[in-house]
Amino acid sequence: MLRNDISTALKEAMKSKDEVGTATLRLILAALKDRDIAARSSDDARPVGEDQILDLLQKMVRQRQESIELYEKAGRNDLAERETREIAVIRRFLPQPLSESETEEAISEVITELGAGSIKDMGRVMAALKERYPGRMDFGKASGRVKKSLMDAG
Repeated sequence: MLRNDISTALKEAMKSKDEVGTATLRLILAALKDRDIAARSSDDARPVGEDQILDLLQKMVRQRQESIELYEKAGRNDLAERETREIAVIRRFLPQPLSESETEEAISEVITELGAGSIKDMGRVMAALKERYPGRMDFGKASGRVKKSLMDAG
């Protein structure tokens, strides 16, 4: 389980005195705990699932990538480097992302399979992609590609 892997990695980072790893893993576990608490207060009392954990990790990577751009523009390469190291820690728990061509192929496959022919089908296509490729596809970029494909088809 992903949650156990993260906890184990935190213990290893603490033993090896890896400051960035320890801090990043603690942030991940704190975010998971926050989501568990939020889920408990809703009708669904189950802890956060694997797909939600993957989604959280992807979001954390995107946030850090945005921060890197801002730090580099401001000439703060030290902070950009730390963000880069944090991304490396987070990516250890993400599955291998799909390549550009694999992403295009997956989108085409789902559109064909669902018989999607217009922009009205975008929600169904995105839902199918999220179900089949959790943690392996950047859905922000994928939505633009799906939209373009559906507009070209329609």
